[in-house]
Amino acid sequence: MEWFDALVQGVLLGGMYAQYALGMALMFGVMRIVNISHGDLVILLSLIGISIATAWGLGPLPVLIVLVPLAVLMGWVLQKAVLNRVVGSDPLPSLIATFGLSIALQNLMLQIWSANSRSLPGHGIESQSIEIGGIYIGLLPLIVLAVATGLTGGLDLTLKRTRFGRALRAASADVEAAAMTGINPRAVYAMATAAAVGILGFAAVFQALRSTVAPADGPAQLIYAFEAVIIGGMGTVWGAFAGSMVLGISQAVGFRIDPGFGVLAGHIVFLIVLATRPQGLFGKALS
Repeated sequence: MEWFDALVQGVLLGGMYAQYALGMALMFGVMRIVNISHGDLVILLSLIGISIATAWGLGPLPVLIVLVPLAVLMGWVLQKAVLNRVVGSDPLPSLIATFGLSIALQNLMLQIWSANSRSLPGHGIESQSIEIGGIYIGLLPLIVLAVATGLTGGLDLTLKRTRFGRALRAASADVEAAAMTGINPRAVYAMATAAAVGILGFAAVFQALRSTVAPADGPAQLIYAFEAVIIGGMGTVWGAFAGSMVLGISQAVGFRIDPGFGVLAGHIVFLIVLATRPQGLFGKALS
């Protein structure tokens, strides 16, 4: 029962990592950009959400309703103002640009919010749990997993069934051929980044609910997102989701073996996958 509980808790933790990983998988699948500022955007949105909740006395759901559209707009502006200037076949310019953006965002957050850690008041939802078969499962992690599953399924359907999704896949496969058919790659890229950062709006609210956040926390979130995407396979939406589950379960099992071994266990699994199957467990082209 103890190990089954670790498995359940790992899946629930994977739901949080999936929300980090989806946006990164989408950006890499469409533009071949590994966004180094990914984790810092999560923390920035979390701090904005906390400030909104404090200023207006809002609960988590109203904050989510306000924050996600703001995140979409932020992603669109990021692509138009920065990433469209560096996107291309060579990944180095985008890596340098997003690394610089990461440093700038961390310093901006320190200037505005200081180094103190903060959390989003959940009005009790963060401590509620339900009992299933003798195992207590937190209500908030269940909600996080359900939202992550819905976001993954919605993104997958969008890519496969909509005109926007077909344009994304066309631009991912061959930018020049897509442009010849009337697709504006830069507009597609802006919409893809808007969707990716919009997903981070969900992650930001849940991260601020489940723990405290501080301006320096971004790199840790980036590592979890990166490892989940690599484990699952770059460029596949459900692969990113599965990689998040593997990472969450490995950490939960590691914590049961030794409290100090949890995070390291996730890193070890990541290295094993990277060494034995570099394309990831479900690696394939975005489709």
